[in-house]
Amino acid sequence: QVQLVESGGGLVQPGGSLRLSCTASGRIFSIDGLGWYRQGPGKQRELVATIATITRGGSTNYADSVKGRFTVSRDNAKNTVYLQMNSLKPEDTAVYFCNYQTIVTDRGTFYDYWGQGTQVIVSS
Repeated sequence: QVQLVESGGGLVQPGGSLRLSCTASGRIFSIDGLGWYRQGPGKQRELVATIATITRGGSTNYADSVKGRFTVSRDNAKNTVYLQMNSLKPEDTAVYFCNYQTIVTDRGTFYDYWGQGTQVIVSS
């Protein structure tokens, strides 16, 4: 069984920073298609950022609303994806979810795995 565990959310003032982490546990051989999504109050879940595997060039993609402020990165050895969030704004308030598109383990390949979500509140 694979689990995704998120951490790093919390309350921060406008202009502040937070770093979210999402780690996959289990006997994992490879991971592809990592991303972060968020769902604000009364809103639909939206894409925040994605990062491809190194074999695909490690390219990143960001929502326009976070470009220049957020940075997505990954540590393959730790099966972890990060989201560094700087210059936070009240409109960034949301529950943030990590997503792993493909996880190859000793028990098979799993698709479209989601973390449990971590709350980020940006408020003075």
